[in-house]
Amino acid sequence: MEKIEEHLAEHGVKPTAVRILVWEQAVRQQETFTLSDMEELMPHMDRSSIFRALRLFTDHQLLHEIDDGTGQQKYCVCRCINSSHLNHIHFTCMKCGQTYCLEDYQIPIVELPDGFEMQEAEYVIKGVCPHCKN
Repeated sequence: MEKIEEHLAEHGVKPTAVRILVWEQAVRQQETFTLSDMEELMPHMDRSSIFRALRLFTDHQLLHEIDDGTGQQKYCVCRCINSSHLNHIHFTCMKCGQTYCLEDYQIPIVELPDGFEMQEAEYVIKGVCPHCKN
């Protein structure tokens, strides 16, 4: 418990009981998750409390937010090893709808025209995952 509190505090997040519980569930997820997923995992907690914690974690770069075109905002735990918070590539299966974090693959550098300045980038590849391919 102390480790979680320290981790949140290091990222500028006051470790309240709700935030600790939401963070514990978030780090248990192997792949991306939605607000609805978290609600199912935490039926004792109201939706707005979970949402506020997820927003706060995103704002403090503890979570990546992924818009994979499915209509539901997805999240994954940030495991970036440096402070530049470089996003990784995500893969969305067009059959099952699951979005996977491909943490070992970084978003390629894109040359922008003069006058344009990149602030952030999302890179989602769509196809069929190994589970649905068979």
